[in-house]
Amino acid sequence: MLDPSSSEEETDEILEEERKVVAAPKVGGARVSPSRTSESSVGLQPSRSSNVRPSSPSPSVASEKEKEDLEKMQREEEERKKRLQLYVFVMRCIAYPFNAKQPTDMARRQQKISKQQLQTVKERFQSFLNGDTQIVADEAFINAVQSYYEVFLKSDRVSRMVQSGGCSAADSREVFKKHIEKRVRSLPEIDGLSKETVLSSWIAKFDTIYRGEEDPRKHQQRMTASAASELILSKDQLYEMFQGILGIKKFEHQLLYNACQLDNPDEQAAQIRRELDGRLQMADQIARGGKFPRFVSREMEAMYIEELKSSVNLLMANLESMPVSKGGEFKLQKLKRGHNTSIIDMGQEDENQLSKSDVVLSFTLEVVIMEVQGLKSLAPNRIVYCTMEVEGGQKLQTDQAEASKPTWGTQGDFTTTHPLPAVKVKLFTESTGVLALEDKELGRVVLHPTPNSPKQAELHKMTVSKGCPDSDLKIKLAVRMDKPQNMKHCGYLWAIGKNVWKRWKKRFFVLVQVSQYTFAMCSYREKKAEPVELLQLDGYTVDYTDPQPGLDGGRTFFNAVKEGDTVIFASDDEQDRILWVQAMYRATGQSHKPVPPTQVQKLNAKGGTAPQLDAPISQFYADRAQKHGMDEFISANPCSFDHASLFEMLQRLTLDHRLNDSYSCLGWFSPGQVFVLDEYCARNGVRGCHRHLCYLRDLLERAENGAMIDPTLLHYSFAFCASHVHGNRYGTRPDGIGTVSVDEKERFEGIKDRLRVLLENQITHFRYCFPFGRPEGALKATLSLLERVLMKDIVTPVPQEEVKNVIRKCLEQAALVNYQRLSEYAKVEENVGRLVTPAKKLEDTIRLAELVIEVLQQNEEHHAEAFAWWSDLMVEHAETFLSLYAVDMDAALEVQPPDSWDSFPLFQLLNDFLRVDYNLCNGKFHKHLQDLYAPLVVRYVDLMESSIAQSIHRGFERETWEPVNNGSGTSEDLFWKLDALQTFIRDLHWPEEEFGKHLETRLKLMSSDMIESCVKRTRAAFEAKLQRSSRTADFRVPQSICTMFNVMVDARAQSAKLCAMELGQERQYHSQIDNLIEETVKEMITLLVAKFVVILESVLAKLSRYDEGTLFSSFLSFTQWYTSTMNLLGTWLTDRMDLQLHVYQLKILIRIVKKKYRDFRLQGVLDSTLNSKMYDTVRNRLMLEEATASVREGGMQGISMKDSDTED
Repeated sequence: MLDPSSSEEETDEILEEERKVVAAPKVGGARVSPSRTSESSVGLQPSRSSNVRPSSPSPSVASEKEKEDLEKMQREEEERKKRLQLYVFVMRCIAYPFNAKQPTDMARRQQKISKQQLQTVKERFQSFLNGDTQIVADEAFINAVQSYYEVFLKSDRVSRMVQSGGCSAADSREVFKKHIEKRVRSLPEIDGLSKETVLSSWIAKFDTIYRGEEDPRKHQQRMTASAASELILSKDQLYEMFQGILGIKKFEHQLLYNACQLDNPDEQAAQIRRELDGRLQMADQIARGGKFPRFVSREMEAMYIEELKSSVNLLMANLESMPVSKGGEFKLQKLKRGHNTSIIDMGQEDENQLSKSDVVLSFTLEVVIMEVQGLKSLAPNRIVYCTMEVEGGQKLQTDQAEASKPTWGTQGDFTTTHPLPAVKVKLFTESTGVLALEDKELGRVVLHPTPNSPKQAELHKMTVSKGCPDSDLKIKLAVRMDKPQNMKHCGYLWAIGKNVWKRWKKRFFVLVQVSQYTFAMCSYREKKAEPVELLQLDGYTVDYTDPQPGLDGGRTFFNAVKEGDTVIFASDDEQDRILWVQAMYRATGQSHKPVPPTQVQKLNAKGGTAPQLDAPISQFYADRAQKHGMDEFISANPCSFDHASLFEMLQRLTLDHRLNDSYSCLGWFSPGQVFVLDEYCARNGVRGCHRHLCYLRDLLERAENGAMIDPTLLHYSFAFCASHVHGNRYGTRPDGIGTVSVDEKERFEGIKDRLRVLLENQITHFRYCFPFGRPEGALKATLSLLERVLMKDIVTPVPQEEVKNVIRKCLEQAALVNYQRLSEYAKVEENVGRLVTPAKKLEDTIRLAELVIEVLQQNEEHHAEAFAWWSDLMVEHAETFLSLYAVDMDAALEVQPPDSWDSFPLFQLLNDFLRVDYNLCNGKFHKHLQDLYAPLVVRYVDLMESSIAQSIHRGFERETWEPVNNGSGTSEDLFWKLDALQTFIRDLHWPEEEFGKHLETRLKLMSSDMIESCVKRTRAAFEAKLQRSSRTADFRVPQSICTMFNVMVDARAQSAKLCAMELGQERQYHSQIDNLIEETVKEMITLLVAKFVVILESVLAKLSRYDEGTLFSSFLSFTQWYTSTMNLLGTWLTDRMDLQLHVYQLKILIRIVKKKYRDFRLQGVLDSTLNSKMYDTVRNRLMLEEATASVREGGMQGISMKDSDTED
C-alpha cells in the first residue's frame, strides 16, 4: 500500500536504488553492509580509488591529493547529512502545520525579463521600426516607439536592471505608458477622438509589438498558471520546491516521507507533542544549569525561561485548537499540559478527569445486502425481501424479489453510538393466506461488526426459522463500519490494572482522542454507547514487555506505566500489538520511543529467517529507511539541534532559489516559502530577531552584489530588529520577546552600519539603481528607510537637518557620478590630449548639453516624486551637475575664435531648457551662462549695426532702383537684416528681464535709425532723379520713381513691426519715424507734381505760339495738309486700279493711312474733314486688298485697317 504522495514509478525508483546498494562491490571478499549509505560511501572511497588508480611515481603527492579528496568528500557528506536532517524538519512543518498558513494578501510578483528576452524584445521593436511588421501606425506613434527604443530599450541602465533580476514586462509597459502620455497630451485635438482613446490604442499596439508572434491565448494560460503557483501551493508542490532548495533526491524524499509517516496526522501530532515536551524539559535544564545566552542585562535570564515556556504554551494552544475530527460529537477539553510533570500542579489533576460521556463516539454503518443462497423450498414466483436494523435504531427493507432470483444490492445507512453494535438482517416471504397478518420469516443473521471488520461482502449462514425446510440458507452481505476521526485504534485485548480492569479478561478497547492533549483507553460491551471503564493516558508511558507469568490469555504483551500504576495489555497477534503500541505512543506524548523486540520483529513465530510479511507498513518503511541510512535523521531529537543555524541555512538557500526563479521577486519570498519558514520558526523556537537579522544579512549580500532588493522589505525586517533591540526600554515588543542577547545587539549594529552604507550608495547611484523610476516606489522607500536607519532608537526622530545633510552629500556625489558616466558615454574624454578643432569641440559640447538636459529631464520625470520632501536638495544636485558641465563648456568656448557666433545654438539649447524650469531659472548655472553670453550678444549687436549701416551706404550708392519684391534691392536687404537680427535676439529668450528689455530697446532704436537713413537716402535719390529727367511733353514717370515710392510704403509697413515699442519714450521715437516717412512721401509727391506743372507750363507756352495773328498760325493749316495727303494716296491707288497690291505695299500704306488719321485727329482736325470721301475710298480699297492678301498669303502678321478710325 502506497502513501498518497507516492506513485508506482517512484516506488520502482526506490527499489532500483535499493538494488544498487545491495549490489555494492565487495572489498576483501566481504560484502559491504548497506546499513548507511553515507558511511559506506565514505569508507569505501579510498579502497575503491586504490584499486582503480595506477601507481603514482610520487607517493607523497598522491597521498596529499587523496587526503584532500577525502576531506572534501567528508565535508560534502556532512553538508548532505545536514541538508537531509533539515529536510526532515521541513517536511514535518509542511505535513502538519498548526501555526502558519500560506498568506493570500501578498502582492503578486511579475515575470522577470532575462537577457535573452530583452534582446528578443529589442529585435521586435527594431523590426517594427524597419517596417517589417503588419502593424498599422501613424507617424506620431512611430516617433514615440523610436524614442522609447533609443532611450529605454537600448539603455545600459536597463541592461543592468535586467541583470539584477528587477525588470519585468510590467516595468517596460509602465515606462512606455508614462513616456507617451506627454506626447499624446501635446497632440492637437481631433473631433470625435479623445486622448484616452489614443492612449489605449497606442498601448494595445505596444503590447502587440512586445508580444511578437506569440499566441496571446497561450501567453494568457501561462500567466494564469504562473499566477496560481505564485499565490498558493499544495503540499506536494511544497515538497518538490524544498527538494530543489535543499538538493534532496526524489527517492530520498520518498524514503523519508514514508518512514516519517507524513500522511498520518496522528503520528505528526504526536511528534509535535513530543517536541514541545522536549522543549519544556530543555527550558527546565537551562533554568537548573544556568547555561543562558549572554543577555544585555542579568534580569533577562529569568525572563528568558518564561519566554521559552510561554512560546511552548502558545504552540500547545495552537495545537489544541486544531480540530481532532470533522463533525465529531465529542467535547473539546480545556488546554492541559498534564503530560509534563515539570510544569503541572498535580493537585489540579482531578479537575481535568474525563467522564464517560466525554468519550461517546459516533459511527456510521453501511449494510449492503447482495443475495440469498440455498432458497429452494419456495415457488419460483414467490416474493421475498430482507430487512436490516441496528440494535436500537430504525429498520430498513430491501426491494422485493422473486424466490428464483433473490438478489438486491440494496444499501442501508445507519448511525449508532455503540462501538460494538448488533446488526440484524432477516429474510421474509410474503404470506399468501387470506387471513395472514404478517409475512413469514424464513431466517435471520445477527452480526457484531467493528471498524476493523472486513469491508467486502461475505457469505453468512442464516439461522433458519421454524417451519422453513431450507436448512442451508446463506446470505451475502457487507457491513462497513467507519472509523471516526477521534477513534485512533480499536480491537480486543486482554488487560489488567491496579485501578481499572482489575480482572485479567478479554475486552473490546477503543483509543479515543478527546483533544490534542487528551486521550483515553476505553473498554466497551456490546450494544453500549458509554464505556464500561476508561483510563486517561496523561502521564503514562507505553512500551513492549515480556510475557507475564500467571496470566493465561494473550500471546504478545505490552504495558502502560505511570508512577503508582501499571496496566498490562496482551494481544493475540504481533502486528496488532505493534499497532496498539504505536497508537498509544502517539497518545502519551512520551519521549521514549518503544522499539519492538528484535527477535520478534525479524523472525516469524516459527523461528524462520524470512521477515514477517504481516508486519505494519510503517515498520516496513522504517526498515527500508534504516537500510538506506535515513533512520538517524528520522529518529533524531529536534530539541538537540541548533535550529538557529539550521534556519539560517534554510532561509539562505530559499532566498537563493527565490532570486533564481522566473519572478521579479526583489527578495520577497513566495507565499509557500513564507508559510514554511513561519512554521519552522514557530515550531522550533527560532527567535524572530535572529530570523530577520539573517534575512537582512542575506539581502544585503545580494544587494551589494548587484541584485535588485526591495527597500520596503529591508525596512520591514530592519524595523522588526530595531523594535526588538531598542523596544524593551519603551515597552515595544514585536513578537512578545523581551530578552535581547548581546549577539543580537552586536549583529544588529553591524547590519545597521552595512545597511546605511548600502542605502547611501543606492541614493548616490539612484539613476542606475532605480533606472526610470523602477521598481515603482523603490527610491522613495529607500529614502524612508535611510531616515529610519539614522534614528538612534525607535521613538526619537532623527533631526531633519541631519537627514538632509546625509542626502545632500549623497546627491553631491551623485552629480559627479552621473556626469562622469555621461562624459564617458559622450566620449568627450577621448578628445583629451589630442588636437581637436574648436568647431569639433563646440559640436561635442552641444551634444553633451543635449545629454545633460536629457538627464535632468529624466530626473524630473522619474525621480522627482521620490525626492518630493527634499526638492531643494534635488535643485542643488542639478546645479552641481550643471556646474560640472560648465567647466567643459567654458573650456570649449575659450578656444573659439573671436567674433564667432557658432556658439549661440548652445546658449539657445541650454536657455530654452533652463528658463522654463521653475527651480533652475536664474539659478547659479543660468546666471553663469548669461554672464558668459551677455558680452557676446552685445558684441554681435554692435557688429551687426555697423554692418547694416555700411550695407545701407554701399547699397544706395550702387542702387539701380530696379523693383525687388516690395521695394528695391537695398531696402529689401535692409529690412530682412533688421528682422532677422530682431528675430535672433528674440529667440534667445534672454532670461534677465532688464537686459532683455535693453536689447529689445536697442534693436528697435537701431531699426528706427536705419529706416530713417533709408528714407532720407531714398528721398535724395528721388529728387536727383526728377532733376535729371526731361521737362518736355514726352516726359514719362520712370520705373525707378515708382520703386522709390514702393520703398517708402514698405518702410512705413516695416517700421510698424521693427520699431514698435510699448514704453512712452520709445513710442515717441517711433512716431517720429512715422512722421518722417509721411513727410518725406508728401515731399516726394510735391516734387513730382511740380515736375508735371513745369512740363505743362512748357506745353502751354508752345501752344501760345499758335494764337491768332501770329506768324505760325498762317502757314500751319492742318486741314489743307491732311486733304492733300489723302488726295495723293487716292490718286496713287487709282493708277493701280487693275493691279493687286503687294503685301509689302499693303502693309506700308496701312501704316501711313492709320498714322495720318490718328495724328491729324490729335492735332484737332474736325471729323468731317478726317472722314472725307477720298479717305473712305482709300480705306475701302485697303480693306479689300487686306482681305485678298489674308486669303492668298495666310495673314498680314497683325497689321490691319480694322478699328483704325477708333484708335486713340
